[in-house]
Amino acid sequence: MVPTLLCVIIIILLLPPIVFFGYMYALSKQPKHSIIRSHPFLGWMRYLLEKLGPEFRQYWFESDTEGKPFSRSDFVGMVYAAKYRTDLISFGGKRDYEEPGFYLSNAMFPRLTSELRVDNEKVVPGKRYEITHEGLFTRREKFIEEEVKPWMLHDEDAIVVGENRRQPWRLKGMFGASATSFGAVGENYIMSTGYGARMAGGSWINTGEGGVAEVHLSTGVDIISQIGPGMFGFRDDKGKFSIEEFKKKASIPNIKAFELKFHQGAKIRGGHLEGAKVTEKVAAARLVPVGQTVNSPNRFEFLSNPDEALRFIGSLQEAGGKPVGVKIVVGDPKRLEHFFEKMLELSIYPDFITVDGSEGGSGAMFKAMADGMGLPLFAALIILDDTMRKFGVRDRIRIFASGKLVTPDKVAIAMALGADCVNSARGFMIATGCIMAMQCHTGKCPTGVTTTDSKYQEALVPAEKQWRVMNYILQLREGLFSLAAACGLESPTKLRREHVVFTNESGETVRVVDLFPYPVASR
Repeated sequence: MVPTLLCVIIIILLLPPIVFFGYMYALSKQPKHSIIRSHPFLGWMRYLLEKLGPEFRQYWFESDTEGKPFSRSDFVGMVYAAKYRTDLISFGGKRDYEEPGFYLSNAMFPRLTSELRVDNEKVVPGKRYEITHEGLFTRREKFIEEEVKPWMLHDEDAIVVGENRRQPWRLKGMFGASATSFGAVGENYIMSTGYGARMAGGSWINTGEGGVAEVHLSTGVDIISQIGPGMFGFRDDKGKFSIEEFKKKASIPNIKAFELKFHQGAKIRGGHLEGAKVTEKVAAARLVPVGQTVNSPNRFEFLSNPDEALRFIGSLQEAGGKPVGVKIVVGDPKRLEHFFEKMLELSIYPDFITVDGSEGGSGAMFKAMADGMGLPLFAALIILDDTMRKFGVRDRIRIFASGKLVTPDKVAIAMALGADCVNSARGFMIATGCIMAMQCHTGKCPTGVTTTDSKYQEALVPAEKQWRVMNYILQLREGLFSLAAACGLESPTKLRREHVVFTNESGETVRVVDLFPYPVASR
């Protein structure tokens, strides 16, 4: 009996490694990889370690401030804002203060909270997590229901987009969800983001170039409907732009504005969506066949110069009666000037310009474009703001900024450099549970964000995640008002270049307004 039991145990212990190494040996006979042909076992071990490498680096080997596109410190900060509605830390910041960078300049005598010009009169119902037990392998949490302050702009600071349109858009928040297309992201993510932004009040979501879907509208949130070069959702049966489809969208109450996507930070080459992600609902929103991989060109085929672009913008403003803006990536000042010269000549102006930094990009993208094309956001913001002031149109056009603006300090700096409002895509993705698994392009996102696969989408429950989105928005707005108060301002809308300083690697410090003085209008 004992020898038999011993044999069974030996077989159980030896069988898995025998099968494993046998399988690797069989694969090593297939002429695919040179290392495996010459060193089968070590070769397969190398590929195993290579496969596990990103996870080991993210969780074990990278420091809290090293990770890209977001460090562990930034990631945890976003998660805590969304789950616990707090940004408290212990024992000091982890920023490398010897590196060059932008800093906000605090006032000698900051504003008290009671002196802020903020609309907190109407509290809103909220929910957040509270940790009840933190163990080595477990964390127990419970949902806390409470009334929270919305931290919205006062009426006199409200941002009006398209004040000359028949239906202008009035914003009392300054932070919303950037463009993420239905198909690139799933229904549950859109519901979570839309419901959360609506509950926070004063916020919005951008549809991305994938068109307006029923799930966008069902949330009741303010919507910026993006029109990309592929014209998804705005095309006829021949794939051409349809003014009738545009007018249908313009008649929908919670579509507040339209955005023509001329460029996007990581996708100046054009958008891409795998056919596996084009479900029936995605196809219906985009007006394309089910299951077909879709690519958008890098330019509207009928818009090849500033004259054509502005006349098209003007026609949409007249046809829809709602604000129409453009989304661009800045290359250099001279290329922008031709656009603004034509605005003055035609007396046609976009109602807003969304400037996307080259660091932008929430999903699948082309590496060469992401790494090497276009200017980073802060540099681009200064150039755009300067150009608009030079041509005397700054008061006519609102600036929306996007590009890794996920924390109050980065948003505050962007507003000081010229932004009226700020968009974030990845901040909202992380608020809904994204763990930066880098699987956006595969359709197999483990947290259910960037997928239309029903199995993966089950991981993301809108009834819970909507509160995290709401918390993220409110925590960011509260932080923004706190930073404005520290700068001696009543409202973050008053942030200007004189409230930001730049420190170089030698420790020399200069105010941004002295480094980049505001230009005098020459037109």
